Amino acid sequence: MSEGAPAWTGTTDGTTNGELLSALFAHATAGMYAVDAAGHVIACNPWAERILGHRPGGLTGLDAERVLHASHDDTKPGERAVLLRADGTPLPVWWTSAPLPGEGTVVIFHDTGAEGERNERRSDRYAHSEIAREQAEFDLAEATWLSELTLALVSTLEAEEALARLARLLVPRLADGAVIDLIADRGRVRRTAWTHREPDQVPAGVLEADPPLFGDASTAPLAQVLRGGPTQLLNAPFRTTLSGTPPSAPAPAEAGPAPAAVRTDALGRATTAMLADVGAAEALIVPLRLRDSTFGALTLTRSATTPPFDDADRVLAEEVARRTALGLENARLHAQQADIAATLQRALLTDLPHVETLELAAHYQPAEHTAEVGGDWYDAFLLPDGDLALVVGDVTGHDIQAAARMSELRNMLRALAVDRPEEDPGGILQRLDRAQAHLRLADAATVVLARLRAGKDGAWRLSWSTAGHPPPLVVAADGTTRYLDEAHAMLIGLLPATSRPTVTTELPPGSTLLLYTDGLIESRTQDIDSGLRRLRAYTAAHHTQPLDRLCIDLARHLGDTRDDITLIGARIPPRR
Repeated sequence: MSEGAPAWTGTTDGTTNGELLSALFAHATAGMYAVDAAGHVIACNPWAERILGHRPGGLTGLDAERVLHASHDDTKPGERAVLLRADGTPLPVWWTSAPLPGEGTVVIFHDTGAEGERNERRSDRYAHSEIAREQAEFDLAEATWLSELTLALVSTLEAEEALARLARLLVPRLADGAVIDLIADRGRVRRTAWTHREPDQVPAGVLEADPPLFGDASTAPLAQVLRGGPTQLLNAPFRTTLSGTPPSAPAPAEAGPAPAAVRTDALGRATTAMLADVGAAEALIVPLRLRDSTFGALTLTRSATTPPFDDADRVLAEEVARRTALGLENARLHAQQADIAATLQRALLTDLPHVETLELAAHYQPAEHTAEVGGDWYDAFLLPDGDLALVVGDVTGHDIQAAARMSELRNMLRALAVDRPEEDPGGILQRLDRAQAHLRLADAATVVLARLRAGKDGAWRLSWSTAGHPPPLVVAADGTTRYLDEAHAMLIGLLPATSRPTVTTELPPGSTLLLYTDGLIESRTQDIDSGLRRLRAYTAAHHTQPLDRLCIDLARHLGDTRDDITLIGARIPPRR
């Protein structure tokens, strides 16, 4: 080793510090060289030789100041400096130094260019990760928004309510204005939902107005979509361009001035006027289509101050339209099922018999907003001995199956009553319970069976039995009311062997008997006790109405429109 080289001492395991440090010196990933007191290089590691462009051992013995131009008089350790490579080119470095035992110095340096590259790569990785994070956040926000749209469509089976919610979610997220038109019948279009981010700026009635009729000859963009055409992109003055063409692209030459058919088309004129009134600079008309069925169109508008629609907006709008069409299809199928159930149920309701001097009336009102129909029924028929049987019942369930089970139970009750006309209502209901348990006509049902018999003196006698059903109501001629709750027992289908009571009372002249289902007195917002009080109060105040009118008004003013409502009443003739 040259004079002035560091003196290495031994270690306890037999190796020398020199051997250890030489290994570190040789494999370090930074440039390192040592100089003696005279400034001559006494050692240089391979990393330094490589980046400085010298052959192995080529720097040893050379004057570092002259060869490397490594004067550090003006710089301090930890600062930047410039070394010279073997070819004379500069090498910017970060450097630091430390004294050697005895006399001499070791210099450690890093290539700032390599460090810059590493920092640049690190910055690129960070930028890419930020872009990926922002894209992930955008995708999540869009997926969340689409989920909200889907929830708005499926949370109700009432199509108009769902579309109104949808329109509110589209503005201003996707457009400044949104209009949803549905195909009705015979070329009619019904405007079902609309909204705008600045409703005060839109003239009254513009968005609410139904579009004119459209036919096969109409060239209006809306008509083209409704007849099965693709998405239409319109630019002021609202000439149709190709679907997906950027707004800045020139319109196809063949588009030219609007042909006469467009200028005279009522639907085209109405659409253009509507777009102008809402201040639209652009409009997307997107079909609400599922497979081969077109339900209507979604029109989205943007003003001149809003960025124009791009391809991503169009794709998103078409996805919204697809989900909307799926929701409309589900609502249509559900409505068809409800209509089938309601039609079946109405077909099973009885035509009231004619009874001398006795006023009879009945009313059935299906649920308005859902398919929850099928379980309620009323019945009235004459028994072989001339007595009148009145029945109101409710089978568990609200679907077509419930309507079918109701039909079976109703017919069974009729047969049992006619088979033994002398039997009291409690005995008939007990036999119905046993038959139901054996034949499994229904899971459970509530029923009230009443029997009216005219006496020779003009008096009417009532006997009844109730199986888990709300009690009958009697309204006297003077408006006094009372519930007949004495003959109450459990509903049909629980304990078939249990005997059922029958109670008899006399109905005074001019009084009214009402049988009804729980849809009249109970709802999600009203308990049954409150409903019973309201029913008594209303009938007392309106007891002089004709019986058919009273039944209709009771269902309209007191009933829960989300459930079936069934009533049947009998009014005793007044005293002569």
